[in-house]
Amino acid sequence: MPGKYYGELEVGMVIRHDLSRTLTEMDNVLFSSLTMNTQPLHLNEDFANKTEFGQRIVNGIFTMGLVVGITVPELTHGTIVANLGYENVRHPHPMFHGDTLYVETEITAKRESKSRPDAGLVTMKHTGRNQHGDVCIEVTRTALFWKQAPG
Repeated sequence: MPGKYYGELEVGMVIRHDLSRTLTEMDNVLFSSLTMNTQPLHLNEDFANKTEFGQRIVNGIFTMGLVVGITVPELTHGTIVANLGYENVRHPHPMFHGDTLYVETEITAKRESKSRPDAGLVTMKHTGRNQHGDVCIEVTRTALFWKQAPG
């Protein structure tokens, strides 16, 4: 499924993404290990059992990457030049092994590019919720979208 071009996106538009993903222990341990994140909240069940969470929590950077990835088929697949920045990342509720992540995107701003007449900047707020509807992550992202297919 192709993503959306600049002209197809309007401020206030909300996209509820069809794709979702259950986060596994393997995802969390592998991502934390690959990124050399030795935080015991992610890797040490004994340690995590003694915290307010009572169990290991999923690495928040993995969750953020997954949120962005879930949006690709319906939003940016083949339609962006590049991601320009991420800001206002919040993790108001942890994700745990076995939780399923659901994502929606709101278009919060857009403007023509000053340096590239073939593209425009779009700012999106991604919200990720678990299967209970708890907001687990919010992140604002700006990307440079093509106005039409390049070439």
